[in-house]
Amino acid sequence: MPSPIKFTTRVQPLEHLKMTFIEVPKEIVVKLGGVMNQRLQCTVNKTVTWQCGLVAYKKGSGYISLNKKILKELNAGVGTEVDVSLMKDTSKYGMTMSEELKSLLKQDKEGSRRFHLLAPGKQRYIIYYVSQVKSSQLRIDRAIKLIENLKKLPIGKETFAKVLGSAKPNW
Repeated sequence: MPSPIKFTTRVQPLEHLKMTFIEVPKEIVVKLGGVMNQRLQCTVNKTVTWQCGLVAYKKGSGYISLNKKILKELNAGVGTEVDVSLMKDTSKYGMTMSEELKSLLKQDKEGSRRFHLLAPGKQRYIIYYVSQVKSSQLRIDRAIKLIENLKKLPIGKETFAKVLGSAKPNW
């Protein structure tokens, strides 16, 4: 397994998206292969590790977003200097799938087939949406609803709003 790539940066605001992020300098992006939209394992201050995506920023640099939970765990805010360690994420989906969704996909062959026809980003969104509730029963309910709705849609016409069964914005 390759060694992690390490650097120091500061937490910054991304005002137009109302979020915070850490910038990944161009030279680090080059060391990672020069590719944006790749999945990574990010560790900050040797204390918090999560799976994330590298997004294009400016002049060849990239960024990784930080949510409120991560900032709280780091006891950090805008301007805080942080030590970052990055490794390519070689997991199947780029994030951890809940046991409830795994179980459903094992049992539902057509649901699994349709799920695996989706683009990786759409797969991750379903994985994320199911995993965001604490209750196992709610994860089961969400997984069943999403996969049942997915199976009803024409292949190639799947939007998250339709998979959710709502009028929320498309992917």
